[in-house]
Amino acid sequence: MVAPLLRSLWSNTRKPFSSHASSYFPRASLTPRFFSAASAAASASTAPNPSLDPSRLRNVAVIAHVDHGKTTLMDRLLRQCGADIPHERAMDSISLERERGITISSKVTSISWKENVLNMVDTPGHADFGGEVERVVGMVEGAILVVDAGEGPLAQTKFVLAKALKYGIRPILLLNKVDRPAVSEERCDEVESLVFDLFANLGATEEQLDFPVLYASAKEGWASSSFTKDPPADSKNMAQLLDAIIRHVPSPKANLDAPFQMLVSMMEKDFYLGRILTGRVFSGIIHVGDRLHGLRSTDSGVTKIEEGKVTKLMKKKGTSMVLIDSAGAGDIISMAGMASPSIGHTVANLEVMTALPTVELDPPTISMTFGVNDSPLAGRDGTHLTGGKIGDRLMAEAETNLAINVLPGMAETYEVQGRGELQLGILIENMRREGFELSVSPPRVMYKTEKKEKLEPIEEVTIEVNEEHVGLVMEALSHRRAEVLDMGPVAGHVGRTRLSLTCPSRGLVGYRSVFSSDTRGSGFMHRAFLTYAKHRGPLGNVRKGVLVSMGYGTITAYALMSLEPRGILFVSPGMETYDGMIVGEHSRDSDLDVNPVRAKELSNMRAAGKDENVKLSPPRLMTLEEAIGYVASDELIEVTPKAIRLRKRYLEVNKRKAMSKRPKE
Repeated sequence: MVAPLLRSLWSNTRKPFSSHASSYFPRASLTPRFFSAASAAASASTAPNPSLDPSRLRNVAVIAHVDHGKTTLMDRLLRQCGADIPHERAMDSISLERERGITISSKVTSISWKENVLNMVDTPGHADFGGEVERVVGMVEGAILVVDAGEGPLAQTKFVLAKALKYGIRPILLLNKVDRPAVSEERCDEVESLVFDLFANLGATEEQLDFPVLYASAKEGWASSSFTKDPPADSKNMAQLLDAIIRHVPSPKANLDAPFQMLVSMMEKDFYLGRILTGRVFSGIIHVGDRLHGLRSTDSGVTKIEEGKVTKLMKKKGTSMVLIDSAGAGDIISMAGMASPSIGHTVANLEVMTALPTVELDPPTISMTFGVNDSPLAGRDGTHLTGGKIGDRLMAEAETNLAINVLPGMAETYEVQGRGELQLGILIENMRREGFELSVSPPRVMYKTEKKEKLEPIEEVTIEVNEEHVGLVMEALSHRRAEVLDMGPVAGHVGRTRLSLTCPSRGLVGYRSVFSSDTRGSGFMHRAFLTYAKHRGPLGNVRKGVLVSMGYGTITAYALMSLEPRGILFVSPGMETYDGMIVGEHSRDSDLDVNPVRAKELSNMRAAGKDENVKLSPPRLMTLEEAIGYVASDELIEVTPKAIRLRKRYLEVNKRKAMSKRPKE
């Protein structure tokens, strides 16, 4: 009787592990206590718990510009320390991260190296997800600054480095991708001096300017303290980087005897455990079963949020989550048992009544209005359609992502403020995959007024293009009120030009897709928020008019054949349309009402041409990011799980004409 019972228990605990092995909080954390207690007892008998000895801890963030190799580097470090990696870029556990090849949210893991525990934080490299970098930099004492040895430091390198230097961190410079043919020792020296200049410009201290430099190929899985393209076989590993971390990163200054305090830096929701709070233990020791309370700083002082008991203590080791019995100051852990505390709140022993200082975040620069989908095709694809459900989902997002603000508006609409189009586009994409239908307004830039002067967000833009495309790019950006700071050839790339510019955020809305077509996909552009500055005046003409449907039903090839000379079509035969839906871009600056559902009149007379002979050019099917950048102020995006449609805010043609006569803001 006992054997079948144990067997069923074992199979039940294994199922969640296999189905969620790569998720951020795997259900492996739910393994019954008798398994974890046995393994904990076995490990405790062989070695003392290193997490209760702060001198054997190292907390390190991996920071870099987008696509400079952070997540690949994390893979190699995990493999070096014996972790089983289920797939490449193992830390990118969200499906959208793997699809797009970018890191969206920060993630923590720990690895063991020479009797030390290294808590590693992988951070996003895109400026839109800067909030993820800001909230975790305060958890660590050291950082690995990864710079592409071919490209050198770019706009986002400056952004993440400024955050690290502000917290007094002394980064380790890792020049990655040195195995590339174009990278020479002279180029590495040049990049090193560029990084030194960047440190100096950002106000680094003498100690921070004396940064250690390593050379690596994360793809090939090795790091070296001296320049080489092909290290000896016995040193083709990450050992030198791991040794450098232990040598140069200070252990956390922590007091184990003080009462327990922890600042919550990340939060996840688990179906079984409820809220899982992750953060760095500021002081004291925590055990499973301890009674704690959540504290929050307000204008009137510190307020108590909730009192509760620690039901589970967890720590990420490699790619899996393991249960632990206790943790000490300086360590980064996850806990379950509290239902109310969120990011930025303090969790502490009952006798503590002081909250830890919270993270300072950059202000949001862009906002969009989310509302109920009220088009004639609403309700066909999605399962979550009401304003209440949309609001609950947005509030839940704002709770776990500090860089997003949600403000309820009129008539079941919500204003969502964020850092950029990509960040808000990822949120919309996640919602449509979860079954939501919604209508989204075009992005609006958030202005400030100081001393009766209108200020707008200005971004720093770095562009690298082939010489023949420089004129097109400069002309397009001049319409968008950009100002060139620097222009010169790219080292190691003949025929390439690098431009550094400043441009208003509103001018860059929708420019990425235009840039890709102008440069035939050969250029790259990176942008990062710089400052608020004086308003630069109205933009030039950056978009044509649109073709607006005035028919309801199924689009016909016969109708599109006559519409094709009028502009670029966004639809194909067989799609559904309705009054006020945008079906294409007009070749002129004005909007044009068209009928895309017109069918050929049937008669008994023979016709020379048949419908089968209709040959149409492929339509321009917009992705969500392109649609966000394309729509004008009087238009909306209709987002459903199966379709992305562009439409006019007012569907009736007479209402549109009446509204167009109103003075614009």
